Amino acid sequence: MFEQITDRFDTIFRNLRGLGKITDSNIRQTAREIRRVLLDADVNFRVARDFVKRVSERAEGTKVIKSIRPGEQFIKIIHEELVAVLGPESGELDLGSKKPAVILLAGLQGSGKTTTAAKLAYRLTQEKKNVILVAADMVRPAAVKQLEILGRKVGVDVISDLASTPVQVVKVSLEQARREGRDVMIIDSAGRSHVDEKMMAEIREISSVSNPQEILFVVDGMTGQDAVNSAQAFNEALELTGIILTKMDGDARGGAAVSVREVTGKPIKYLGVSEKLDGLEVFDPHRIADRILGKGDVVALVEKAKETLDVEAADKLRKKIEKNTFDLDDFRDQLRRLQKMGSMSQLLGMLPGVPRKALKGIQMDDRQLLWTEALINSMTPAERKQPQMINGSRRKRIARGAGRSVQEVNQLLKNFAMMQKMMKSMGKMKLPGLPGNMPGMGQFLGN
Repeated sequence: MFEQITDRFDTIFRNLRGLGKITDSNIRQTAREIRRVLLDADVNFRVARDFVKRVSERAEGTKVIKSIRPGEQFIKIIHEELVAVLGPESGELDLGSKKPAVILLAGLQGSGKTTTAAKLAYRLTQEKKNVILVAADMVRPAAVKQLEILGRKVGVDVISDLASTPVQVVKVSLEQARREGRDVMIIDSAGRSHVDEKMMAEIREISSVSNPQEILFVVDGMTGQDAVNSAQAFNEALELTGIILTKMDGDARGGAAVSVREVTGKPIKYLGVSEKLDGLEVFDPHRIADRILGKGDVVALVEKAKETLDVEAADKLRKKIEKNTFDLDDFRDQLRRLQKMGSMSQLLGMLPGVPRKALKGIQMDDRQLLWTEALINSMTPAERKQPQMINGSRRKRIARGAGRSVQEVNQLLKNFAMMQKMMKSMGKMKLPGLPGNMPGMGQFLGN
């Protein structure tokens, strides 16, 4: 996420950290570099201009301040102004007190509305909300089928009727949701162009009939400046309450995220960060600013760890490490938890202080986790408990069983032996049992 803009800011910050003092000359130079970075990332030119102006004016005010690290002051100004552009605080959903609270999703074709509707339903069910989905995209029958399939995966009812009109389906759904005492009703509307007045009139009628508590504009985060233009047009027609940026796990340049809040005045509420049903992340301006500026996102990393944390299992693991009885069965359990947390590239990208360029030099093949698990599964229970008993013939058998090479078996056993020595020396340390605290984990991933 935000790789391009992050890499460019990383270069600017390296130069700033070397400053002996803040001068008119380096303020002008940094301002030019920031403006170029923002425009290359497809940030709205007015947003870029105003941002650079505010940063320059604040930097001017620090010239007379005695400071040991003036460059860090400059970086702090950039961070604070970026947070201000992204929004002063997280945009929480306003579900009100009426039941059901109606959430209307609007957006262009291909923006990911249907998948987002299911992700939002999943998120709300995790908050113990009784949710119902409404398939109001009659233009694309495949979207109705897709929502029905996703609804079954989430465990949420989907109301649809291809023989009816979108407005009529919404009316029927609203009556049913009230009758059944549903907490939330999410409407997946048809994708439409803002120049298609007939379609825009239809969604205005849907809004009028359903009286939504939230009207969220779903937009592809990779479309850059076009995302801002579309959001503006839809806001004029519908009075949006918030925005969801999708496909932010792809090659998003970051322009939409930086621009859309400033231009529309509407908060970004969520980011779509993966294709999985749990791949909808609450937008937090402070954390996103940290990511954009290469500071990582430890909070998101901890949240992912908590989602997979089994307190009882973690305590059991801690005791095994303290007693030096950690074996390959335990290691396999940790691998599985890592897989649940997401891709290794994504997880490492959340760590603060990890240079983006360093990550590019690492071949992060998530299949390595599966291959390592396959090797462990190919061992007998006794071999997993006592890997030192694995001789040459056993190594060949394990490699054949996993469909991997003997060299990989050798590397796994070598790294595990090193890991056991490290854990023995850690002995009495308090370990929470989280994957990120597993020493030597990177070696098992081929790094």
